Amino acid sequence: MSLEETHEELERTWTPKTRVGRLVAEGKVKTLDEILKRGIPIQEPEIVDMLVPGLKEEIIEVRRVQRQTDAGELTQLRIVAAVGDGMNYVGVGKGKGREFRIALADAIRNAKLNIVKVRKGCGSWECGCGRPHSIPATVTGSSGSVRVRLMPAPRKLGIVGNETAKVILSLGGLQDVRVFSKGQTKNRMNYAFAVHDALWKLLLMTLPYDWRT
Repeated sequence: MSLEETHEELERTWTPKTRVGRLVAEGKVKTLDEILKRGIPIQEPEIVDMLVPGLKEEIIEVRRVQRQTDAGELTQLRIVAAVGDGMNYVGVGKGKGREFRIALADAIRNAKLNIVKVRKGCGSWECGCGRPHSIPATVTGSSGSVRVRLMPAPRKLGIVGNETAKVILSLGGLQDVRVFSKGQTKNRMNYAFAVHDALWKLLLMTLPYDWRT
């Protein structure tokens, strides 16, 4: 099924439950930026499907977890997934379920609800090309015991980091970034959310060129 057919199918089957969803369905909100810039929480994944069709999905981690209930131990799958368009947007989410498909669907849904726009630039003193291939400044993010620092890198260096960082940053359209981390970095869930947190904090930063605009 093509992207156009998928979009039309979604328009026919989706019944929005929030005001933002109704505005998107009616065509009054046409870009995801209009929602994110106002800090409006996205409560329906269909909003993202409508405004950013063709998102790529990647599984970060699959783990079997247990919790104690009155009936005994309940075993579930916990999946951490990332979604992105490979250009401007990326999100990370986790989901649980007794079956793989249920846990994966939950993780992807939550990743769409957590989607952020990636702020790009060329903040590396080694480069200075002015092209949006990296990030404009150094930023840190955290989740649990994991601390991640993202630093601008010169063109053609690539993403210098572990596989989790490469997946998330590539989904957001970044090409050259240095990633430094500390803490329990083998915890892929916290690592993924720390990278996502850094990208979100990058949007909140006021940089010198913002003063001129």
